[in-house]
Amino acid sequence: MKLSIKHQLRLSYIVTLLFCGVVGLIGYLSVQSLDRSMDAISVNGSALRHQMEADMMHDALRADVLSALMAASPEEHAAAKKDADEHAASFKDAIAQLDRAVTDAAIKAGMAKVRPDVEAYLASAARMVALASSDQAAARQAFGGFMDAFRKLEGGMESVSELIEKDSDASRAEGDAVVDAARLEIMLVALAAMLATVAMGYLIIRAIVRPLDEAIAFADRIADGELGGAAQGLLDSDRTETARLRRALEAMRANLHRIVSEVRDGTDSIGTASQEIAAGNLDLSRRTETQASSLEETASSMEELTTTVRQNADNARQASQLAASASEVAVRGGAVVSQVVHTMGAIDAASQKIGDIIGVIEGIAFQTNILALNAAVEAARAGEQGRGFAVVASEVRALAQRSNAAAKEIKVLIDSTADTVGEGSRLVGQAGGTMDEVVASVQRVSDIMAEISAASREQDAGIAQVNQAVTEIDAATQQNAALVEQAAAAAESLEAQAAKLTSLVGVFKLGEQGAGQRAAVPSSPRLALA
Repeated sequence: MKLSIKHQLRLSYIVTLLFCGVVGLIGYLSVQSLDRSMDAISVNGSALRHQMEADMMHDALRADVLSALMAASPEEHAAAKKDADEHAASFKDAIAQLDRAVTDAAIKAGMAKVRPDVEAYLASAARMVALASSDQAAARQAFGGFMDAFRKLEGGMESVSELIEKDSDASRAEGDAVVDAARLEIMLVALAAMLATVAMGYLIIRAIVRPLDEAIAFADRIADGELGGAAQGLLDSDRTETARLRRALEAMRANLHRIVSEVRDGTDSIGTASQEIAAGNLDLSRRTETQASSLEETASSMEELTTTVRQNADNARQASQLAASASEVAVRGGAVVSQVVHTMGAIDAASQKIGDIIGVIEGIAFQTNILALNAAVEAARAGEQGRGFAVVASEVRALAQRSNAAAKEIKVLIDSTADTVGEGSRLVGQAGGTMDEVVASVQRVSDIMAEISAASREQDAGIAQVNQAVTEIDAATQQNAALVEQAAAAAESLEAQAAKLTSLVGVFKLGEQGAGQRAAVPSSPRLALA
């Protein structure tokens, strides 16, 4: 199973980290060893410093003893004794610090051997200083024993110093050995890391570059238009990045192969269709020109018809106006007749009232005559006293008779007038009915003429709309003709673009697979323009 580039890079990172960890571990261990060596060197240096200080106090104490022997006065002796005491204390302190500082067993054994000599030397120095203050001669004689103690202690101190220096040299040598070993180990590990890195880099580069070169060559073939050959050696089980890249390039080649095949077939169909569109546009252009000529003739006929209908509409409008005028006159005549009928009725009613009044007058005259007769009878009965009343009664009677006679004459005249008025009322009623019939007929004629006029106007408006529609159709036909010319130009341009696209797509080489696919594509249907 091949590792993917990601896993290979991860593996290289892990190996590099392991080598870095090994180098770090070696450095850490070496530093620990070197730290121990440095601690030993530091301890030995401190011990050597304390040893040198003790050696200095050892020599200083001898000088103090000599100063006490050479003191010429008590003051000088006291100063020498004071210095001796201080140097002896310092000497003891240096020896004690030296004993605490050393850790090596050999040095501790040497210090154990020197310690009695130190005590003996310090005691001898104290005796010499005390003896010098009391007896210079005895002190000079004892000075030889003091010097023996000095020399013996000096030999022991030199032995301890040699042991300390030897231990220091051993610690330094051990540190140098640790450094040399760490240097060698780090160099070996670094060399191994470099070799491993070079090997992994070579393997990774080999796993990346060779498939990438193959993918680049495959992409160059596609760029050159070679779409016929499929990529070789592709396995579905290979999940590396380069294999996925090659599979993606193969999918792109297959899709380009399919697209170019379809585009070629489409360009052929477009070329055929554009030629058919051009032929159809030419036929349609001729038909459009014929239709435009027919529309021009139709428009001319519609204009003549429009003029005739407009004249009919004007005549109908004038007849309608005349009928309306006649209707108004008939209506006014009918109104006048109605007023006459009403007036004759009023006269007839007045004649009847007058007859009634005359009847009342006749009744009053008759009653007056009766009363006059009664008055005359009563006047005759009264004799001479009623004569004047009789004269008056006779006059009243005569007046009542004349009133009755006049009333009868008036009644005869009123009856005659009433008969005449009744006949006139009947004739006027007949005239009113006739005028109503005339008004109704004139009104019907006026309505019919109004309908004729309205129909003429509607016909005029309809013909105008038809004329406008014919004009618009004519304009649309002209525009269609222009559009047909544009469509013909567009079809020619489409045919040119299809040819250009065919030449551009011809750059791609599809191989036998593309030819088979192209042959399998059915031809496009022809356009039916008839």
